[in-house]
Amino acid sequence: MKVSVIGSGMVGSTAAYAMVMQGIGREIVMVDYKKSRAVAEASDIGHAVPFASPLTIRAGDYGDVAGSRVVILSCGVGQKPGETRLELLQRNADVFREVIPQVVRHAPDAILLVASNPVDIMTHVTTCIAAECGVPTHRVLGSGTTLDTARFRTLLGQHFGVDSRHVHAHVIGEHGDSEVLTWSLATIAGLPLDEYSQVCGIELGSDTKQQIDRQVRGAAYQIIEGKGATYFGIGSALARIVDVLLHDQRAIMTVCSRISEVGEFADLTISMPHLLGGDGVLSAIPMTLDNSEQLALDKSASVIHQAIESLGGVL
Repeated sequence: MKVSVIGSGMVGSTAAYAMVMQGIGREIVMVDYKKSRAVAEASDIGHAVPFASPLTIRAGDYGDVAGSRVVILSCGVGQKPGETRLELLQRNADVFREVIPQVVRHAPDAILLVASNPVDIMTHVTTCIAAECGVPTHRVLGSGTTLDTARFRTLLGQHFGVDSRHVHAHVIGEHGDSEVLTWSLATIAGLPLDEYSQVCGIELGSDTKQQIDRQVRGAAYQIIEGKGATYFGIGSALARIVDVLLHDQRAIMTVCSRISEVGEFADLTISMPHLLGGDGVLSAIPMTLDNSEQLALDKSASVIHQAIESLGGVL
């Protein structure tokens, strides 16, 4: 099973490393406009193979993505000083308009997994461009709020002293400041958090909830301030998504994909719980939110809608 990574920066290379460490796939191909970077990252990660799982990792060109089951798109440009978000979006849209047709030409049956930020918008852009190349919507998805959901579960697990893998909670909406933590639907051992709090004798007050909310929402800012970029968490998230796709695991994850309707907005790319399998996005799962969460989701959808509208003719 072959996976290709387009863009060999910190996110792309860390995703490749995570796949090697977990033995996900059989062959990984790394492609970058700066070939020497792809060669260096593939070589460095390849030296870890004897300590992990027997797979092949190498650098290549677009022709080498042929036969890939999944292609991770972690390419794009960074924001220049004084550059607006819209200008950055337009430049990244231009990059994707060049990259995606080449990927699809050589790997027409691959699932496209977008990691480039702002991931909601870039996934929407990818869906539009890929559709022109004959790729159906269900084979395009973005990492969305997968990492935000992991952060939410981690912090709840730490608070209650429970393995985070047994905490069921989701972050939905934009992967950004307007994201929504769905407190009303979060459970541990099948119990709502307030009930579990009473059972285990650990209080979950409003102050704690606000602190967790701030930590989830501001995690990227804190990490970037301390070391310049985030990549371990998102790299692991991407590896997990690829594993689900390659092995048709039918997992529910908060990726972003194109949804026909969210509140008053039609045809929007946003993060919600999705059922993922070997053919990509199998279905989006609606959530019954409380009033405040629904209002917050509507606001988040509006943020994404405005960003998509701002691209206008680019799409």
